[in-house]
Amino acid sequence: MFKKRRKDENVIKSPIEGEVLPLSNVNDPVFSTEMMGQGVAILPKRGRVVSPVNGKVVSVFETKHAVTLTSDNGAEILIHVGLDTVSLNGQYFEALICSGEKVKIGEPLLQFDIDKIKRQGFDLISPLIICNTASFKEVVSFTGKEVEELETVIELIEN
Repeated sequence: MFKKRRKDENVIKSPIEGEVLPLSNVNDPVFSTEMMGQGVAILPKRGRVVSPVNGKVVSVFETKHAVTLTSDNGAEILIHVGLDTVSLNGQYFEALICSGEKVKIGEPLLQFDIDKIKRQGFDLISPLIICNTASFKEVVSFTGKEVEELETVIELIEN
């Protein structure tokens, strides 16, 4: 027998409080052309990233500006804080989890200092990408609104 997935297993919550925008608003073609997958971008209001799903941490970038997760339903997720922030080499970022850890929805993953990053001249728009977009029939994004952490921003429609 096949187990029917609950609808909430196919929902990606916002990992960051802020304004949700289409990826086309991201000033980086790797993200704006959906080269890495479909998703949304969030302009942060708070310097914290929480897990948008129940799942496992695949990797925390050495520079602590990004994290990848695999959700319990198989979605491969990249959360990338800001543009070109890799060049900060971890300055103003703190990882709160490690690769390989199981995480629950809402669990803190990263912290970052919005003001100091902005003062260095970086764009803080933060892509949230479903890297295995092709594994789903459709990736429905909910953009053009302000969200708190854990409000629904993406729904995955299965094949």
